[in-house]
Amino acid sequence: MRILKIGDVIGMPGRDAVRALLSDLKHEKSIDFVICNGDNTAGGYGITASTAAELLDSGVDVLISGNHIWDRKEIIPLMDDGLPLIRPANYPDEPGKGHIHKGGVTVVNLMGRVFTASLDCPFRSAEALLEKLHEEGGSKVIIVDFHAEAISEKQAMGWYLDGRVSGVFGTHTHVGTVDAKILPKGTAYLTDVGMTGPEDSVNGSSVETVLERFLTALPNRLSVADGPCMLNSVLVDVDGETGKASLIERIDRTVN
Repeated sequence: MRILKIGDVIGMPGRDAVRALLSDLKHEKSIDFVICNGDNTAGGYGITASTAAELLDSGVDVLISGNHIWDRKEIIPLMDDGLPLIRPANYPDEPGKGHIHKGGVTVVNLMGRVFTASLDCPFRSAEALLEKLHEEGGSKVIIVDFHAEAISEKQAMGWYLDGRVSGVFGTHTHVGTVDAKILPKGTAYLTDVGMTGPEDSVNGSSVETVLERFLTALPNRLSVADGPCMLNSVLVDVDGETGKASLIERIDRTVN
């Protein structure tokens, strides 16, 4: 099975990039399943029903979130109403869920604790969830999105889950890393997939609004930048029988 994981989609520019590039990319790379982090799709903060629908209509199969999942309250009831959107599993149990089974793939969302929110331990949450998945006897293909700030925490999670899941892919920092690899026991790993949004920006936000915040130390609302967009993603081949990864490849494209 060939799975594509798309990095954090930033506002309308990011959504436009997914719409412009994903269909051809799926055909070119013979992609079977697409996972996309939608934590910043609505003006850079959270996800709405319309932005979720836009990404799903563009060919995304499952949407992942992170620390902005509660920013748009309208999405909350939809999370328990069949929308293929999951929130970090180490949040409290309600609302929403931290994993989903779809198309022969189990997708898991976790959030780190270093420099972020004070949540349940992502490592212990992963352990408990894997025990539950084993009892359910579902798919061997398990992809983990680890929405975390610290590189060390992401790397530690990769080693912790090596051989027990098909892939561990970091999100949240919006800066793609170059350490794509398959760990010794067969788990594909990448510290951060990156983002899908404006290239001439600071993490997708306009340079002007970010500089204003740094130079004045006053709170201000960051706005999504304009201009050419990049799509950061990672492609992984997984054996459906064993759940082991056999290939991992960064795929980065630009759209004007």
